[in-house]
This record gives sequence, C-alpha cells and structure tokens, in this order.
Amino acid sequence: QVRLVETGGGSVQTGGSLRLSCAITGNLYRSHYIGWIRQAQGKKREGVAGLDGSGGATYVDSVKGRFTISRDRAKNILYLQMNNLKPEDSAMYYCAVDVSIPTLFDRPLYQGQGTRVTVSS
Repeated sequence: QVRLVETGGGSVQTGGSLRLSCAITGNLYRSHYIGWIRQAQGKKREGVAGLDGSGGATYVDSVKGRFTISRDRAKNILYLQMNNLKPEDSAMYYCAVDVSIPTLFDRPLYQGQGTRVTVSS
C-alpha cells in the first residue's frame, strides 16, 4: 500500500511561483512512475509531470520550461516547482503513482487527496 500526502498549494498572482510537496509512505518499486496530475473545476484530469525509476522526467507541453519535478529519495518526498504560473494552471494537484506514464496521467494506481492551486490574473 502506498500513501501520498500533498502540501504546498495556495493562491498566487500570474507570474508567481509555488512548490508542491508530496510525502510518500509505503513501498515503491523502481519500476513505478511517480508524478503529478491536476484537475481544474469542470475539466478532465490531465497529467502534468512524471518521473520514472531512473529519474527521467516527462512533462506535458503546457508546463515545459515552467515546472520542474524532482524527488528526494532520502526523505521520500516528491516535489513540483512551479514558476511563471498562469491562470490556466489553477486546479487541484494530485500526487500519483502507476506503472507507466500514460496510466499515471490517466488512471493512477495510487493518488493523494490533492492540494489546490489558484492563480489570479
């Protein structure tokens, strides 16, 4: 069983920054992918960024160059540094785990409760 707890959300103005954290407990295997997905009100869930077991990162096009995903294995924490935030980034952000990027972004095996990000113009 894997438990994921997100923190770090908040309200910022356009162009601002936030860093999300996800505390991970439980057993993750090197084959697992871990990452962030988001869901805006009234919209479909979408993948944001994911890491494979070797640390390779995948980003959705809309956040490339602005968001950075990273992991502190010693502390078992996953981060998402979000810079130059835009109103369209407003959503509930979830930490998630699965066995591939497509399934991580679509229907993850494990998902946290989420942390809300609001970006005002």
